[in-house]
Amino acid sequence: QVQLVESGGGLVQTGGHLSLSCAASGRTFSSYVMGWFRQTPGKEREFVAAIDRRGTSVYYANSVKGRFTISRDNARNILYLQMNTLEPEDTAVYYCAATAQGDIDSSSALYNYWGQGTQVTVSS
Repeated sequence: QVQLVESGGGLVQTGGHLSLSCAASGRTFSSYVMGWFRQTPGKEREFVAAIDRRGTSVYYANSVKGRFTISRDNARNILYLQMNTLEPEDTAVYYCAATAQGDIDSSSALYNYWGQGTQVTVSS
């Protein structure tokens, strides 16, 4: 198993930036495909970005492509999400997730482990 704890959320103005982190503990971090998802009240959890085990392949939702960057540090067991040019539509609770199966994927159903989430609020 792996335990995930997100941090770095907060309040930012439109056009601003935030950097999220997800600290992992437990089983070897590098054995997991990692992803970021987000959710707003009344809506289903939405895929944001994913990264493969070695950090060499990434995948983004169209809504964040060119603005967000996912990365990982396997030596430190940390997943990152750099978010630039933020928009009010990016307001959500952001979750990191891990799966030991398959390769990078946008389906939340394939991820077995989840953090508790961190709130990101973008004011207009």
